[in-house]
Amino acid sequence: MKLTGGYTNYEQIIGVLMLDTRFPRPAGDIGNAASYRFPVRYKKVTGAVTNRIMGHEPDRELLKPFIEGAIELEKEGVKGITTSCGFLAPFQKQIAAAVGIPVFTSALIQVPMVRVMLGPSKRIGVFTERAQNLNERHFNGVGWSAETANIHVKGMHHDAVFPKVYIGNSTELDTDVLEAEMVQMTREFLTECPDAGAIVLECTNMCPFSHAIAHVSGLPVFDINSLINMFYGACRPVRYF
Repeated sequence: MKLTGGYTNYEQIIGVLMLDTRFPRPAGDIGNAASYRFPVRYKKVTGAVTNRIMGHEPDRELLKPFIEGAIELEKEGVKGITTSCGFLAPFQKQIAAAVGIPVFTSALIQVPMVRVMLGPSKRIGVFTERAQNLNERHFNGVGWSAETANIHVKGMHHDAVFPKVYIGNSTELDTDVLEAEMVQMTREFLTECPDAGAIVLECTNMCPFSHAIAHVSGLPVFDINSLINMFYGACRPVRYF
């Protein structure tokens, strides 16, 4: 078998552009390397703090460092690039245009795929922390519109612990407390949207609780991890013979 060099590290297929945070990241979170059965490569974008990302659109001054980070990851040998926050969806087209490999900035990119899977009477739940800030800029950034996607956006209560931990950048968290909030959020969603057919988690920090959400709802749950695993499978298909 012949091998071609050119990189320092190998088989880190997925590159992750990380926000500049300090909160804990339990297994299942994109920032916990144990969330994956394969190695990933991380790059922190200095200055990309949550309050510059999670408004009605991300701070445009951050586009340049995100592009620079993506270019660096490509040079380091990754085959695809994602990010640690779904609110970066408005940067999707610019980052993808700056590199020669696939980019998927947000789990929201899966919504059109899920829409096609469901019958016309079924709706897609989009779970997020700040529902009031999630808008057409984010949806359009990854190629779709709320006008045709048949979604129901479900956000968290203003006094919930979850955003205090993640948006507030706390150095401690209790997974039992956060899971209880996600379960409550799911039950409220089912009451509000009885015609739901699937759930897409915009927020990457919700991924540790995808199992609980699926168990309570009985619905398929799509998140950044389902997208990462799908992309990895496309890069490394199973060899059957």
